[in-house]
Amino acid sequence: MKFDVKTVSAPYGSETLTLETGRMAKQAHGSVLATWGDVMVLATVVSDYAPKPGTDFFPLMVDYREKFYAAGKIPGGFFKREGPPTERETLTCRLIDRPIRPLFPKGYWHETIVTINTISADDSGRADVLALIASSAALSISDIPFAGPVGGVRVGRIDGKLVANPTIAQLQDSDIDMLVAGTAEAIMMVEGGAKEVPEAEMLAALDFAHDQIKQNVAMQSELVAQAGVPTRELPGAQDSSEIEARVATLAKDKMTAAVQVAEKMERYAAVKAVAQETLEALGLEEEEAIDEAKEAIHGLEASVMRNLVLDKGVRADGRDTKTVRPILIDVGLLPRSHGSTLFTRGETQALVTTTLGTKEDNQRMDNLEGNTFRNFLLHYNFPPFSVGEARAGRPPGRREKGHGALAQRALEPVIPDHADFPYTIRIVSDILESNGSSSMASVCGGALSLMDAGVPIKRPVAGIAMGLIKEGDRTAILSDILGVEDHLGDMDFKVCGTDQGITALQMDIKITGITAELMAEALEQARQGRLHILGKMAEALSSPRTEMSAHAPRITTVKVPSDKVREVIGAGGKVVRGIVEECGVKIDIEDDGTIHVAATDGTAAEKAINMIKAIVSEPEIGTIYEGTVRKLMDFGAFVEFLPGKDGLVHISQLADYRVAQVSDVVKEGDRIFVKVLEVDRQGKVRLSKREADADREAQAAG
Repeated sequence: MKFDVKTVSAPYGSETLTLETGRMAKQAHGSVLATWGDVMVLATVVSDYAPKPGTDFFPLMVDYREKFYAAGKIPGGFFKREGPPTERETLTCRLIDRPIRPLFPKGYWHETIVTINTISADDSGRADVLALIASSAALSISDIPFAGPVGGVRVGRIDGKLVANPTIAQLQDSDIDMLVAGTAEAIMMVEGGAKEVPEAEMLAALDFAHDQIKQNVAMQSELVAQAGVPTRELPGAQDSSEIEARVATLAKDKMTAAVQVAEKMERYAAVKAVAQETLEALGLEEEEAIDEAKEAIHGLEASVMRNLVLDKGVRADGRDTKTVRPILIDVGLLPRSHGSTLFTRGETQALVTTTLGTKEDNQRMDNLEGNTFRNFLLHYNFPPFSVGEARAGRPPGRREKGHGALAQRALEPVIPDHADFPYTIRIVSDILESNGSSSMASVCGGALSLMDAGVPIKRPVAGIAMGLIKEGDRTAILSDILGVEDHLGDMDFKVCGTDQGITALQMDIKITGITAELMAEALEQARQGRLHILGKMAEALSSPRTEMSAHAPRITTVKVPSDKVREVIGAGGKVVRGIVEECGVKIDIEDDGTIHVAATDGTAAEKAINMIKAIVSEPEIGTIYEGTVRKLMDFGAFVEFLPGKDGLVHISQLADYRVAQVSDVVKEGDRIFVKVLEVDRQGKVRLSKREADADREAQAAG
């Protein structure tokens, strides 16, 4: 038995990319093993040959998983096997889903599963790009109808030079980190962040990305030429022109009025009423014909809304294409939260809070490349009541995680360095109302809540969601889109940044691509909208508060010699635990001797710091200390005069008279003053109570 293996290879970045089919997973409808250096990804695709009864949407599922054996690791946790998808796996699923979904034919409602497993991994962090390429290749060689291939590339910029597919290590020095996907003709998806990069430079990066994508698409096309199979035949589309014509005659004028109702819920009710009235007027009895009519009514709604924008520049809520909805901002409304903002833009509202914590609040990330710790977190919640739905809330899904990751990426470039602001920062955005752009409300509210908490961010960040309506040569770019414009439009393009430049981008389109000219126009219109929003934010809070909340921990940093860290910690952590218990503080100790003391009570923090300084300080001959008697011996008493440091008070140094027994003068636990007489070469300290008492009496008398 021999495998009929087909392979193509080409340089891609600094490594060779190889696509192979015919050896693994041959019963899938399409299977590709992609290899890039030491990274290997297996992508398979399967699609039903008929839609399930009652299906009226495209059930596409992308499932990306990272196998720990790929990096020679055993998973942590009790069960020692891969568990539910991690946040990174979930976000990678979204990265693959978004560019491939628009390339399936309209009305293709066959359940389709794309499964990708990373089976070998190094520390480059390139598995997500490879997974996208492998998925597209598997679809392209299969019999599944797919208008690909789609290529993918990560773009960085190091010392002003654009770099294709930089490694994780290289990205540390990059001011752009952006994953771009597209076909040979146009860009389909953008997801990434930047460190306040101007629009023109981001456009150059996108143009650079598209050149790389074209090379990747050509390589996949070569594999299709070798191993591709004919696309399966699909049933011809039913002729529904008669029903569409009847629907237009009955409902066009009423639908035109309904879609222009400004308030969201009233508009939904008006559109629903028109739909119900039209169905009744049609008098259809067959279920199939009723389904066709419903689809025709939905198509009429889309057509009317889109043509109003293209022909008259009028949107569903009455705005023109560039106007941002009214903005209302309440800052500092939660008394116990460290920072809070209620950000309302039109019918979208986010309650955003900032909480400050210590190092023990860091999030551990268990990745194939190794364990890392995250000290800036943003969590986005979208409860059903925010859109008037009567259902129970569920744990965050892919959408919530994706929106949270976008908002976090947008704010990350302005967060102060951890060395300068040694807090763990958690932002939570609870969406209370939604009519589009809730992730952008989270960005705006997040920046304001950070400033309300006294976090010294570099500059405020705002975000805006842009839309596109395109019919032939007619186009309209929309600022601050509504939910219906996202649903019935052709693009959702989110742009975040400061007044200096872009910090995050996310673009999804429903058509076959967007030209560079439209991209440039959208970015400039987004910049103008962002500056308007930043102005409104400045009216509410223009800069970070100089005083933090009384309920936030104050972190004070003290530096001790690295060889003294062991003394501060003590055997088994005994010393540091004692300080924590006595002072009621939190203490984080770095190996280099940096110690962070966190407390809401300044007096407690000061006490803890003094105790730490006392531990690392060296005894000074002639100095008087207050100490505690720890142990009595026949020849004297051992006294702890500094934390963790004992010295001997000989029986002859207890008093200015002859002492018969040590216990006649002191007992264990007594607090006494002692004077350092000598420190020998071994560090042993000789103390005197007698001289300390005499010196203190003389000082009091004189």
